[in-house]
Amino acid sequence: MKEIETIFLTLINQHKAIIHKISKMYMHGVEEQRDLFQEIVMQLWKAYPNFKGHSKFTTWMYRVALNTALVYFKKEIRKVDKTPLDENIDVIDESDSAEKEEKLAYLYKAVQELNAVEKALIFLFLENQSHREIAENLGISEVNARVKLNRTKEKLQFIIKKNGYEF
Repeated sequence: MKEIETIFLTLINQHKAIIHKISKMYMHGVEEQRDLFQEIVMQLWKAYPNFKGHSKFTTWMYRVALNTALVYFKKEIRKVDKTPLDENIDVIDESDSAEKEEKLAYLYKAVQELNAVEKALIFLFLENQSHREIAENLGISEVNARVKLNRTKEKLQFIIKKNGYEF
């Protein structure tokens, strides 16, 4: 295996949780999540030769992964959704308590009701990104990122309460 491939695969393996989280935020079903995961990895591989290292690998990865998810989501939205809303969400970390898994499933279900940009905002917020980093990743101003994030958090709280998920 070539050295560049080894480096790329090592980086992807170290940060695959980011791709899993994005996949869960944008897709309902497990199969759709796997398809999006593969699509993101493929796009990362295609874009990797252009990664110059001017930013952290994860910052670049967020941007490529979110852009891929947005494009993929727009394609998927045109298809008829056959996935029931009450489908169980696959949680990667099986060591968590049942209560924590249930809360996480509620969060992912609530996030499914957000639009694509709002999902990206919440994802980056949950990844502890600063307003500046969120703005950089989404290509918007820092002030705009702050305002949109606050509105999105309020909307997410409303969705959680509306669906009786409050915890």
